[in-house]
Amino acid sequence: MSQIDDAPRTEAIPGARLRWWTELPLLVLVYGAYSAGRLLARGEVSTAVDHGLAILRAEKAVHLNLEHPLNRLFTREAWIGVPADFWYASLHYAVTPVVLIWLFRRRAHLYRAARTWLLTSTMIGLIGFTMLPTCPPRLLSAGHGFVDTMAQYSSYGWWGGAASAPKGMGGMTNQYAAMPSLHVGWALWCGIMLWRNGRNPYVKAAGVAYPLITTIVVMGTANHYFFDALAGVAVMGVGFLLTKPVMRIAARIRDRVGGMISLGSATAPSATPSSIVSGECQTSPGERIPGQRKAAPSRDAGDGAAAPAR
Repeated sequence: MSQIDDAPRTEAIPGARLRWWTELPLLVLVYGAYSAGRLLARGEVSTAVDHGLAILRAEKAVHLNLEHPLNRLFTREAWIGVPADFWYASLHYAVTPVVLIWLFRRRAHLYRAARTWLLTSTMIGLIGFTMLPTCPPRLLSAGHGFVDTMAQYSSYGWWGGAASAPKGMGGMTNQYAAMPSLHVGWALWCGIMLWRNGRNPYVKAAGVAYPLITTIVVMGTANHYFFDALAGVAVMGVGFLLTKPVMRIAARIRDRVGGMISLGSATAPSATPSSIVSGECQTSPGERIPGQRKAAPSRDAGDGAAAPAR
């Protein structure tokens, strides 16, 4: 994690002071682009089903089919299945922003690199959704032995039976964006941030537990295959390796834009200093005009001017 730990302190970068009113629009913009792209990258249902079955066969071939026993447990035991559904439908969208805010406020010198790592990995995940639409286990035909626990326990929560989206909004989500699992990827990012930067042992323990439990949850609820989870980890790894190059490119763009703004300010016409004019005497601003002496009366009366009477 040296790329994060060795990241230059924000305070040492001229003009790079963190401000929430610039960070928030950036995060919203990237997440909005990710969500919109995720919806557009639907692909054909038959293709998504083929990809899902191919992943399932590959897991069985190497004896890593962990989804079936976990899904049977979650389906049979409501006291496990219901909290797991809440975990899947909520924490993905709550814990990640909280960790970002914590880094922004308490670990500002690490925030820029950590944020870049998260956003870069998210965009790589979007490429995966586009190129490999995948049917999750819960949407395979019943003959494959999976039960959609979120549909089974939908009466307990705020989500609908169609997806983890709010009731009535299932059609607004791309249910075939299963590969890679960014539930696992984001949880891994959160866990690493908590483990490496938390000073409380409970925070560090949460950093270990959160990604592990999330991995179990995504499989037990039949939302992801085990290979989806591994792909989520791989995406975060690639994003981590690209963090420094992306930060260098962003710094060059920032410097270039800043230079153009400075150049524009330097070439802008400046106001001409005002001057004070008195007769034919022109002075610079701030200079006082010496008082003029009154002319003495002439001894010679010109042009027959009468002398004053005594």
